[in-house]
Amino acid sequence: MELTTVWFIIIAFLWTSYFFLEGFDFGVGMLLPVLGRSDVERRVVINTIGPVWDANEVWFIVAGAAMFAAFPEWYATLFSGFYLPLLAILLALIIRGVAFEYRGKRDDARWRSRWDKAIFWGSLVPAFLWGVAFANIVRGVPLDADHEYAGTLTDLFTPYALLGGLTTMVLFVLHGAVFLALKTSGDIRARARFVASVAAVAAIAAGGSFLLITQLDHGKPVTWLTAGGAAIGLAVAAVANRRGREGWAFIGTGAAIVLAVATLFTSLFPDVMPSTLDAAGTLTTGNASSTPYTLTIMTWVAAVFTPIVMIYQGWTYWVFRKRIGTSHIPARAPRKSERAR
Repeated sequence: MELTTVWFIIIAFLWTSYFFLEGFDFGVGMLLPVLGRSDVERRVVINTIGPVWDANEVWFIVAGAAMFAAFPEWYATLFSGFYLPLLAILLALIIRGVAFEYRGKRDDARWRSRWDKAIFWGSLVPAFLWGVAFANIVRGVPLDADHEYAGTLTDLFTPYALLGGLTTMVLFVLHGAVFLALKTSGDIRARARFVASVAAVAAIAAGGSFLLITQLDHGKPVTWLTAGGAAIGLAVAAVANRRGREGWAFIGTGAAIVLAVATLFTSLFPDVMPSTLDAAGTLTTGNASSTPYTLTIMTWVAAVFTPIVMIYQGWTYWVFRKRIGTSHIPARAPRKSERAR
C-alpha cells in the first residue's frame, strides 16, 4: 500500500476519532440550557465532560497538523477556500473553552448565564459548520487549474451542504443526550433519555437523507455497507435508549458517527478535494501529498505516539467512568457579604 493511501486512512481515522469524541461534547454543550434547569444541574451537565473535553479537541489539532504535513496542497486549498467557516469554528471553540474555565470564577447568576450561552453557541456553531465543510469536501467545490478556490462564500452553503450541517448537528445532539443519560443519575438522566428519543427521530430522518443522497451521487459499492451500518447504529441507539440500555445506545450512536464518516472518506478517495469546474483542478492523494521521505518519517512518528495517546485517553475515561448527580455537586461557598451577616 502506498504511503499516500496510508496517510489518507490515518487522517480519516483522526477526523473520525474527533467527531466521535468531540461529538458528545458538542451535544452536551447544546443541551446545557435544555437539561440544566438550575445552576446545580447545569454544573452536573458540564462536569460530565469536564475532565475530557480539552483532550477530545486535541484530535482536531492533530488531524489538521497531519493534513498540513502529509497533504499540504489539500490543507492550503481547504483552509483558504473555507476560511470564514473555519474561522467561525475556531472562534466558537475558543469561546467555548474560555466559558468552561471562566463560568465558575464569579458567584453571580448573570455572569454564569452569559457563559452558559457561550457554551451553547460555542458547541452549536462547530457542530453545524463541520457538517457543511465535509459535505462540500465530498461534493466538490469550484477549484481552478492551480487548485485555488474560485467560488464565493455562498457557494459553500448549498442545500446539500446545509443538510450535511443539519445531520451533524442533530447527530451530535443525540450522541450528547445518550452520553448524559449514561453519565448522570436522577432527573437529568430521565430528561436526557427523553431528549435522546426525540433526537433519534431527527437524526434518522436527516442522517438517512444525507447519506442516501451522498451514496447516490458520490458513493461506491462498498459505501452501501457503511451507510447502511450507520443507519443500523442509529436504530440500535433509538431502541436501546427506550429500554434504558444507555451503554448500548452510546455504542449505537458512536457506530453511526464512525460509519457515517467512513462513508464520506471512502466516497471521496482517491480524491481529497474534487473540483466542480475543471478535472485538472481536482486534488488527489497523488498530486496533493508531501514527498515520500516526509511521509516515511511521519509514519514512524505516528506508529510510536498514536498508541500512547490512545492508551492515555482511554485511561482518563476509565478513571472518570462513574455517574454523577446533583448530590455530588458541593454547595457554593457564601460570598463575603453573606458571611458577614
